[in-house]
Amino acid sequence: MNHTTVVEFVLLGLANSRQWEIILFVFLGIAYLLILLGNISVISITLTNNFLQTPMYYFLRNFALLEITFTSTFLPSTLYSLLTERKTISLPGCFLQMLLFYCLGTCTLFYMAVMSLDRYVAICHPLHYPAIMNGRSCLQLILGCWALTFLLMLPPTIMTVQLPFCGPNVMNHFYCDASLLLQLSCTDTAFIEELMFIILILILPGTLIVTAVSYGCIIVTILLIPSSAGRRKAFSTCSAHLMVVMVFYSTCIYRYIRPAQRGGQDSDKVLSLFFSVLTQTVNPYIYSLRNRQVKQALKEKILKFSGSLM
Repeated sequence: MNHTTVVEFVLLGLANSRQWEIILFVFLGIAYLLILLGNISVISITLTNNFLQTPMYYFLRNFALLEITFTSTFLPSTLYSLLTERKTISLPGCFLQMLLFYCLGTCTLFYMAVMSLDRYVAICHPLHYPAIMNGRSCLQLILGCWALTFLLMLPPTIMTVQLPFCGPNVMNHFYCDASLLLQLSCTDTAFIEELMFIILILILPGTLIVTAVSYGCIIVTILLIPSSAGRRKAFSTCSAHLMVVMVFYSTCIYRYIRPAQRGGQDSDKVLSLFFSVLTQTVNPYIYSLRNRQVKQALKEKILKFSGSLM
């Protein structure tokens, strides 16, 4: 850090014209409001409703809090940049954003795998579910997600922060992307790039396999349901979950497993929007707010609030 001459980075952002910046500001602003509204609703309902104090809603509540935190690492600054056309970010700010983005993003992958395991146990082994998914094991799973995240992501992040940056300082992205940041260093970063690639190979396909196998077993169990109406309802929920998982993982894998292009590409920013904004926008509505019990609890809360105003 003593050799660093660059004091700030320039993020080119999502658009080159003022017209597109305004359009994107409106689109991303609405998306951010939906993310906040949906996830805060999930947290509020699952905390205050006595019928939603089960392991599934415990995981969903933690997942909702994680999604708010994750999107808040970059969306407010992106919106500010679109509105004011200020595209610079300080060196410490860039490092902090990178650390939070990758740690919270990685934890999201682990959370999705844990939630799929929870559904697998609940649907495929319902009699053993209360014993397996008790309060202690739920807490251990959540803490395990965070422990694995920091164990895997902190070493390459710390090494990246210690790199010298002598210029240029322009990144073709809307947040501080680690692969582009390494390209801007004025020293050899081959070891860090290889380490990050190995870590991503462990995390992305690893959590995807757990999620895919869990949903595969769930689908097999659903096929054995004698009622056609029950099968349709279960498939409706399962297919919505799988669609979100497919979009999230396919864009993440294509963005980070393939070799990074020198200077970054516009397609990378589009892919990043898919897994960091689009899926986060629909997640609370797909995972939680479509649920019959959550909808009933939300309806009761709205009626109670409306009654208090009269």
